[in-house]
Amino acid sequence: MKLSRTAGIVLLIAFNIAIDQISKVIVRSNIRLRTETDPGERINVIGDTFLMMNVENEGAFLGMGSDMNDTLKLLLLKILPIAVLVYLVYYIIKTTALDKLSLIALCCIAGGGIANVFDRVAFGKVTDFFHLDFGGVFRTGIFNVADMSVTFGMIILAYVTLFSKKKKPQTA
Repeated sequence: MKLSRTAGIVLLIAFNIAIDQISKVIVRSNIRLRTETDPGERINVIGDTFLMMNVENEGAFLGMGSDMNDTLKLLLLKILPIAVLVYLVYYIIKTTALDKLSLIALCCIAGGGIANVFDRVAFGKVTDFFHLDFGGVFRTGIFNVADMSVTFGMIILAYVTLFSKKKKPQTA
């Protein structure tokens, strides 16, 4: 039995949301929260390169906007992202001309975005827990699975944009 296009889209978005939310539940229940007065738990997964910790992010990417007033946070971190994500899901479902890679990329972006917005609405903050540090040469902020979904989707979209071979109109 072949899955309909819309069902496939919904399942891919739901999968991205589910793996993010499951990972956050595990982190919240097993890793002590890092606060201003408590450094929390720091788990070295792979030496000092790949770390896990439990951090609550009240802002957006890398905590940007965490010091905004409550009205701006509501508008810029909840209402605007919800509107953009509703449109994105509508666009994904209605635009049947999308190639498979672009469709997968947009579903990952939507799923990751929805998962983080859900955290902001349900908890007032987003749980982040991964950190990479390659000896000071390259170091990330603290991020989560939803952030990885969005980043993966953006990389795939960039790849498709740069390297896709679009059919050019043939001339006589």
